[in-house]
This record gives sequence, structure tokens and C-alpha cells, in this order.
Amino acid sequence: MDSVDALEREVLPIGTDYARGTLLEMHQHRRAQFLYGATGLMEVGTDDGAWVVPPHCGVWIPAGKPHRVRMVGVSTRSLYIEPRAAPREGSRCEVLLVSPLLRQLLLEATDVKALYDEQGRDGLVMRLALAEIARAATLPIFAPLPRHGTLHALCVEFLYAPDIRATAGEWAQQLHRSERTFTRFFRAETGMAFGEWRQHACLISALSRLAEGQPVTAVALELGYDSPGAFSTMFRRRLGFSPSEIARSVSGQRAGWQVELGH
Repeated sequence: MDSVDALEREVLPIGTDYARGTLLEMHQHRRAQFLYGATGLMEVGTDDGAWVVPPHCGVWIPAGKPHRVRMVGVSTRSLYIEPRAAPREGSRCEVLLVSPLLRQLLLEATDVKALYDEQGRDGLVMRLALAEIARAATLPIFAPLPRHGTLHALCVEFLYAPDIRATAGEWAQQLHRSERTFTRFFRAETGMAFGEWRQHACLISALSRLAEGQPVTAVALELGYDSPGAFSTMFRRRLGFSPSEIARSVSGQRAGWQVELGH
């Protein structure tokens, strides 16, 4: 990035493949960044907290925002954007849903030369990508990561193999605490009740798996739900749209996730 930052282009695309476990220590960029993980998970930390970015989602990082990222088998596509051209406002990072159109634009963008023709096709791709980032919906669920080492490890392990049937009592035993003490400790570390965090972790995994084209029934059962119906009801209540809508968009019957997220 340092070698091209000064180029007179409002948007600079860069694609990078990272080895599993790569940690980018706390750093910042003069430009704003939209960081998209085409595969794997990203653990992102800022002074606002820490959270996980699942596949098929991206993180908006404002200009000058200090952040660190741990890559878990991630192939990234990034757009570095001059502050004056930033398509989103605010000083906080956001995890955004990446539509099929935006995903394709990001793939196209990272194939262009650094000094692309701003008035030609490549310039159009960049401008359309900015427009898509501006209208992208914020992921209304997140699973903040605790600072405590052992609890952090348990949370990360759970994010890779979530199970809605996991209980606070089981986790309390692993940390050699009473369930009541663990419950208070978990909320203090994450700002969320254990049950709420567990559900968010399952939803993040569900979004990733559905975006990969896995059947709704398979996703529901793998996450430990009693039935696809119970899973779909929870999913719609939490997000405002059904898992089958994502499945249809992936199969090409929809142009993207054109749904309004509920609260």
C-alpha cells in the first residue's frame, strides 16, 4: 500500500492472500479501507472493541482508524479510498453485508492496474463499487471477542463450530467457575449475555454457510436446532428476512440481498 498510496486515484484496489493465523498488528491508513474476506474469517479489533467478520461480509474502516486484523485462511480484496471520496460517514468501523454485485466488482477491481483509466471501464467499476458500499446494509449481529485469554480462545473455537445447545454451565466448568460467576464475567468481557452471544455466533455462521450455497435444512441441523422451522423462525425474527431468501439469491433467482434488515 505504501508504494501506491500517493497515486492520484481516489480508489486503489489491492488483493492479498494470507496464511492461516496471520496477525496484522495495530496500524492505520491515511485512506479509508473497505476490507472484504472472500474466504475464511477475520478477527478485527479497534479501540471500539473486537468482533468477527464472516465470509461474504466486509469491514468498513474509516480513514486514520487504528485497527488490527487476524486472518484465518483469508483471501482479501481491499479498496483504499481517499477520505474526500469515502462513501460512508462516521468514525466507527462497520461490518457490511456484501451483495453479489459488490462481490463481483471487488473481484474485478483487484485485476486492474494501479494507474487505471478513470474515465474508462475501470473507473466505472470503481465508482459503482463505491456506490454499492454506500448502500450496503450493516450486519445487525456481531459476536464481540473478550480480552481474557482463555475465554477468548473458547469464543474463537465456538465461532468455528457453533452449537445453539451449548450452555453457560458447560463453559463455566471449563473456566472452573460457578455458573453465576461465569455469567457475570462473560457479560463484563463481551457486553452481552451468554445466550445472546451464542445466538449471534450461530447466526454469523449461518450467514456464511448459506452464502456458500449450503441447504437451509443442513445449516439448521448442523447448528443444533431441533428443526429447520425453528431455525427459520429465529432467523427471520432476528434479521427480518428468511434464510431461504439468501439461498434464492445465491442460486441466481435474486439479484442480491435486497431486503430491509429488521432490528
